[in-house]
Amino acid sequence: MLAPKKTAHRKWQTGRRRGSRLVRPETRGLSLAFGSYGLKAMTQARLSSNQLEAARKSLTRAAGKSAKIWIRVFPDRPRTQKAAEVGMGSGKGDVAGYVFDVRPGRILFEVDGASEAMSREALRKAGTKLPVKVRIVERH
Repeated sequence: MLAPKKTAHRKWQTGRRRGSRLVRPETRGLSLAFGSYGLKAMTQARLSSNQLEAARKSLTRAAGKSAKIWIRVFPDRPRTQKAAEVGMGSGKGDVAGYVFDVRPGRILFEVDGASEAMSREALRKAGTKLPVKVRIVERH
């Protein structure tokens, strides 16, 4: 799974999962930078490292050996969780994993080196593993 090697702060402030800032369109990572085809997020969500890994695996299997794949996001935000059956209070829970806040318009994956049909099918399969609505985009 993807996780940062070092972090400046072990736990971040919680933030809002459905705030007005997250629904606004993204301003960075909007266009294809490496590949010919890409997977663009159309809604906002928090992608966990497990979800990104599942999408990456399905994309790698479906795209074939000749395809080159780029992951354009990295989960660096720590997600905390308290243990089961623990009462309220007594501080914040331990870090349970890492997530990435995706806003609409962000390119998540890029593919190059495979045929158009194969690339589109591989990106479609990867998109089903993610909790966001996605669109397949191509370089013009």
